[in-house]
Amino acid sequence: MNERHSMEEEHSVEEEHSVEERHFMEEDLTAEREHFMEERHSVEERHSMEDEYSAEEKYFDEKTKAWKRDIPRKKDIPGKRSIPKKNTPRKRISTKDALITAAELPCERFLRFGPENLTETELLAIILRTGTRDNHVLKVAEEVMSLARYPKEGLLGLYDVTLDELMSIKGIGEVKAVRLKCLTELSMRMSMAKAREGLNFTSSGQVAAYFMEKLRHRDTECVMLACVDAKGQLICERKLSEGSVNMSLISPREIFLAALESRAVNILLVHNHPSGDPTPSLSDKELTGNVRETGERMGIRLLDHVIIGDNCYVSFKEQAWFS
Repeated sequence: MNERHSMEEEHSVEEEHSVEERHFMEEDLTAEREHFMEERHSVEERHSMEDEYSAEEKYFDEKTKAWKRDIPRKKDIPGKRSIPKKNTPRKRISTKDALITAAELPCERFLRFGPENLTETELLAIILRTGTRDNHVLKVAEEVMSLARYPKEGLLGLYDVTLDELMSIKGIGEVKAVRLKCLTELSMRMSMAKAREGLNFTSSGQVAAYFMEKLRHRDTECVMLACVDAKGQLICERKLSEGSVNMSLISPREIFLAALESRAVNILLVHNHPSGDPTPSLSDKELTGNVRETGERMGIRLLDHVIIGDNCYVSFKEQAWFS
């Protein structure tokens, strides 16, 4: 009896263990099934998203193709007639010709040969920089040079050319016209600055060289007063009058008031003749005599009266007209 009872107990324990094991197995199977279902749903969602994206791509591709089909071609446009292209052979430029053309450009020639070997037209073309669609910059520069009037030809004639005359050339606008006028002004000032280096106003030639570029290009007569110290160094210069000047109407009083203001020891008179001929007129001689006499009484001597012509001059001192 005891043995039977113990066997029944063992059998009941085994049954309990088997039930627990079965419960654990069922829980594991349930967890695996849930994990599998989650993975399956994520895969299905990914596939559905890819299907939607490919469907959108397909839709837009079809729209693009339809849009391209709706665009009319040139031959389908009413009133437009397609012109058959002529089978004309293209003109080919050889490498040698291209190199020669590039070498003939003003900037290239400047870099290869230096500015002293360029013509005035080429130098002007470099400053202008560009031409037009129809005219090369060299052609525009030639037209600018042609504006110079006799007797001042070439670059010297540009000083008298107006802005309106420059802008009448195709390819020359307001900016380029102003640039060219600034060029003439700078050249004049550079010439004056060079002449002023070591200048001694007791020399008539140096005085003429200093005022030459400033006065020789003027269309009207201009009278200048140069005030100098005891060593012949320039203190200042004053413009006494400009226009249609009658030298006999200029007062010595006006001249010496300016000289006293600048504390000048000596003075010089300089004026130009627009005709280019520096031969003094009768009124020039009369004014010179009056100023010289007044200066002797006031202690401010008139050293010279220089008349500027076209690249030439006449000096009263050199001609010994003071004696």
